[in-house]
Amino acid sequence: MIRTQRLAAGVCALLAALTAGLVFPAGASADETTATAAKVDLVIDVSGSMRAKDIDGQSRMAAAKQAFNEVLDATPEEVQLGIRTLGANYPGDDRKTGCKDTAQLYPVGPLDRTEAKAAVATLAPTGWTPIGPALLKAADDLDGGEGSKRIVLISDGEDTCAPLDPCEVAREIAAKGIGLTIDTLGLVPNTKLRRQLSCIAEATGGTFTSVQHTDELADKVNQLVDRAADPVVTPVATTGADRCAKAPTLESGLYTDREEFGQQRWYRVQVPDGRELRASVSVAADRAVSPSYGVLLRAVTERGREIVRGEAAGNGRTDVVSTGLRYPKAESEDADGETAPETVCLQVTHSFAPAGGVKTTPGLPLEITIDVVDGPGGSSDVAAFGLGRGWWLLGALILTGFLAGLVWGWLSRWRVAVWRTN
Repeated sequence: MIRTQRLAAGVCALLAALTAGLVFPAGASADETTATAAKVDLVIDVSGSMRAKDIDGQSRMAAAKQAFNEVLDATPEEVQLGIRTLGANYPGDDRKTGCKDTAQLYPVGPLDRTEAKAAVATLAPTGWTPIGPALLKAADDLDGGEGSKRIVLISDGEDTCAPLDPCEVAREIAAKGIGLTIDTLGLVPNTKLRRQLSCIAEATGGTFTSVQHTDELADKVNQLVDRAADPVVTPVATTGADRCAKAPTLESGLYTDREEFGQQRWYRVQVPDGRELRASVSVAADRAVSPSYGVLLRAVTERGREIVRGEAAGNGRTDVVSTGLRYPKAESEDADGETAPETVCLQVTHSFAPAGGVKTTPGLPLEITIDVVDGPGGSSDVAAFGLGRGWWLLGALILTGFLAGLVWGWLSRWRVAVWRTN
């Protein structure tokens, strides 16, 4: 009897150990997934000005609600999303109280779409525009975890709670080094609003977008939420030189720099035989600029001979202009020994011009992508006078033209012979 009880106790202990071994690792895995999950906090302006009916025939608040519902339906499962309001609860005139009016409408965490939509439905335009305090609280909402963190601020007006400058708040958040990005969306094409929201986004490496339609708002917020779920690639800060000889040497990767108006930046890349250089650059207008502009990316040799170039122009409809180039380097004819990589100099020049009264420093932010990959499969693709396999098409066209000429000549002679006979 005693042996039976001991055997039963041993079996129970073994089952308990197996159960613990199965359960706790799963719990640890769940905790690990939660710690690395991407987090997004949507910060919505619910101040009194959101009553204005100038977005697709409806109020700004109604457009924001509609866009939010679409975003909640499309939010990926792996993204933890929250919603914070500013100016939603205090309708009075006391500035001190109004500038504290920010609240967490829906906590950052696994998304319950029904609950989140019900919370959004309760919003009504009310009070002040405390952007600075709202950003500080939103940063606290996203505290903890190792995944990407993103604040998406949607506003139709400037902050009304200075001297707590939202730009300084954004810089303070960036200085913490927690990898938090703030993207801003303006619902009114206003110069002062654009300047303030651009400054906030710029401080943390985010983007500013001006939207004036409901579908644009939903699309942009969806894009930013999806971007939060992507692997985080942090650009490496670099400083280009005023000429190639002093330029930094860049390897494959993503880089960021600033270029002042009327300035040019130089960088160097080592391209071995049989490899292909792929480079691109994007220049962002983070302040008011003249409506016509362009960007030029040139690849030249150390002696100044141009190899290839890429260029693009803008007309004021976008905040970013980008271009790129490709340079495949042929295999060396000397097969006996290894040759040193070729130094290719990249020159970045833009033609942005500042609007009147706009600060020219710091320079405009630019982002450079460098990739040195395996070159084309055959040497004919590299040389071929720039045509590559286009030679096949050119040969076919020449042959077709020759045959067409023979047929046309024969028909002409036949028609002339018939005419003379008649």
